[in-house]
Amino acid sequence: MRAVLATDLSDAMKAAIDSRICLECLGRYGITGIDLVTVTSPNVTAGMPGSDVGARTKRVLERHEAALEAEGFDVDVHVVRGTPHRRINGLADRVDASLVIVGSRGKSPLEERFIGGTARDMIRTATRPLLLERIRRESEDDYEVAHEHLFQRVMYATDFSENAERAFEQFRHLKHATQEATLLHVAPPERRSDPEAVEDVGGRLEELADELREKGVDDVQTMVRTGEATEEILAAEADVEPTTVLMGARGRSRIRRLLVGSTSETVAARSDSNVLLVPPTRQG
Repeated sequence: MRAVLATDLSDAMKAAIDSRICLECLGRYGITGIDLVTVTSPNVTAGMPGSDVGARTKRVLERHEAALEAEGFDVDVHVVRGTPHRRINGLADRVDASLVIVGSRGKSPLEERFIGGTARDMIRTATRPLLLERIRRESEDDYEVAHEHLFQRVMYATDFSENAERAFEQFRHLKHATQEATLLHVAPPERRSDPEAVEDVGGRLEELADELREKGVDDVQTMVRTGEATEEILAAEADVEPTTVLMGARGRSRIRRLLVGSTSETVAARSDSNVLLVPPTRQG
């Protein structure tokens, strides 16, 4: 399987690519080849007077390529111009990528977390499973990945929709890298007074838990919370402390997919963990 790894050539992405443990986790997921891509502005031309953009890009990409090849990956390097999320998605479709990886970094451990424009656009438009790899800024010039063991502890949030079921299929790959899994459902407040409904949800989660145990993930727990979905997912994350939150990204029309406010986008923006989002199956 191949992964598209997007880099903006920053020190933050260098920290991710230099993490041998992170790369080993990608190997356990099943990734054997990586398409390393950087997207430059169409307004910047290599070789312009006073500009060393082309030379710097080449040097950084060569270092990244060497680090990935040292871990046994088959690496192709792509330098393209245009709108980042469009070019990343286009490359992922062209190489039939099983995973797209984009770094997401906060300003500092103490400041409010945020996701950059490219990460946000990828959440809204990704056509392939998207891993937002959390990168922390420890000091002015020092970055480190938040969770080197990317998939060691996975929290899967489900509303039992078709897209959530599609996200659950990721455990076919994650089972080789996941040691602990938490299966979470957030019920609306009106369900609190309906014990039969809660019992039914618990039973469905246990069925999924049994599937994971059969796949070889021994440490599996289930959790039912009641309330607003985003807040309860984030509260469960704080309790469980997963390395990755796994969710389905709900499908939207071409126009509505650009709107802000979906549960997956909000969780991705506010989560401390890596986030693995699985888009709906494309129609047509």
